[in-house]
Amino acid sequence: MNQAAVPRFRPRPWIALTTPQDVEAWIEEHNACMQEMIGPQETGVGICFTLAAGGQVYLQTLDDAVVLDVEPEADWIAPLIVAAAQAEPPQGSIWVLPADKLVQLILGLSSLVDNTILVTGHRFGVRARASYQGNP
Repeated sequence: MNQAAVPRFRPRPWIALTTPQDVEAWIEEHNACMQEMIGPQETGVGICFTLAAGGQVYLQTLDDAVVLDVEPEADWIAPLIVAAAQAEPPQGSIWVLPADKLVQLILGLSSLVDNTILVTGHRFGVRARASYQGNP
């Protein structure tokens, strides 16, 4: 009998984060989990947020930036990203934001998230990221 492969990562139900301290604790927990479960050779590493009202947002952090890949079904959150990050919308689906906007962004998204899952191999807009000079 052939058993289906067990997925490497599983969705985790979201618990709304209401304070910056909640978000910082969540970030620390996910960083520890990623260091434990994801090898240093892996690329496209991040977190996928499945939104309760539809769509997915993939998030990757770099030393100096936060990269978001907003799927078309989740375009409706663009005004929230603009407000939380005080940024202009990009031409495509890839948002490159200053790293210091991460806590505000997650606080803004928190009430809209259904679940999260770790991801590897996601193409986080390589060209957009390469052109980021610290001033999106």
